[in-house]
Amino acid sequence: MIPRTLYDSDHDMFRDSVRKFLQTEAVPHHAQWEKDGMVSDDIWLKAGEQGFLCPTVPEEYGGVGVDFRYNCIVNEEIGHAGCTGLGWTLHSDIAVPYIVRYGSEEQKQRFLPRCVSGELITAIAMTEPSAGSDLQGTKTTAVLDGDEWVLNGSKTFITNGQKSGLVIVVAKTNVDAGSKGISLFLVEADTPGFTKGKNLEKLGLKAQDTSELFFQDVRIPKDNLLGEEGRGFIYLMQDLPQERLSVAVSANGMCQAVMQTTIDYVKERKAFGTNVASFQNTQFKLAELSAEVSCAEVYLDRCTELLIEDKLDTVTASKLKLLTTDLQCKVADECLQLFGGWGYMWEYPVCRAFADARVQRIYAGSNEIMKLIISRDLLK
Repeated sequence: MIPRTLYDSDHDMFRDSVRKFLQTEAVPHHAQWEKDGMVSDDIWLKAGEQGFLCPTVPEEYGGVGVDFRYNCIVNEEIGHAGCTGLGWTLHSDIAVPYIVRYGSEEQKQRFLPRCVSGELITAIAMTEPSAGSDLQGTKTTAVLDGDEWVLNGSKTFITNGQKSGLVIVVAKTNVDAGSKGISLFLVEADTPGFTKGKNLEKLGLKAQDTSELFFQDVRIPKDNLLGEEGRGFIYLMQDLPQERLSVAVSANGMCQAVMQTTIDYVKERKAFGTNVASFQNTQFKLAELSAEVSCAEVYLDRCTELLIEDKLDTVTASKLKLLTTDLQCKVADECLQLFGGWGYMWEYPVCRAFADARVQRIYAGSNEIMKLIISRDLLK
């Protein structure tokens, strides 16, 4: 593999601690979490104690104030371990950064320390039954009534939906203003009128709780507006490059894990009196995949550098998300084939990786949307 100059010895030590933690505290329990449809509260608290949650949060709010490389390490190691039920990526990389960037001082002091410790799990409620990638089609509304906002609407496919104690809700504050009428709100789980639907059954990511959320005349303080009224769409667009980078990091981790699992397996599996690894088809398939994964990782690391330098733009991030998630699905599919019938059995990690990979091409903006963004830039 190409040496990853993006990371130094401090990062290597951190990676080693994350890997050992997951092997001890998560891997032995993940099969049960898949049956339960969610992970335990305990794993969140243990991760918080180790500093694995929200590492970029500034020290004055309980974090350690490091850059996004530490988030990347956690995400890659989750992928390596196959512990896809852990909703830390959504929490640390996507939801909490909105509070860091746009929250008031009071909001930061009230919420961030508990986000870092794992006591407060976050979610972000964008997607609606009739509006997925089309955020301007949001139907949920927020109307100011005196000193309170009144929210009405519903959301679906919300990661950490069951576990969340704090949800960032995307709502229309002006239904006639298009994208300029969208705002963000902080809604706590015990707020009257806010209810959580059933934990949704999915193709993959079975240990990750994913829910419907309902808001019926939910009254929240005026100060629970996150950032400025009417700037929610701008905030969402500004933060999407980091979200798509985060998805790509997870994809890379899972590609590496599936490749290594498959290499180990084909060396042992016998067919026609010899190891499957001795067949030219096996060798060529793995060679092709290895070349593609190596190239994707180099691009991923470059995009991570750009993010740290605050230079990662929407088009570049869209290319990364498109490339890595398509590749993740390809790697899972090709490697499953090399396992033969055993690859179709849930007990084998490659089977779970195949199921888990599919959603990566859908969320954080579908890959069709990625192509639209890229093509518009090419043809402008």
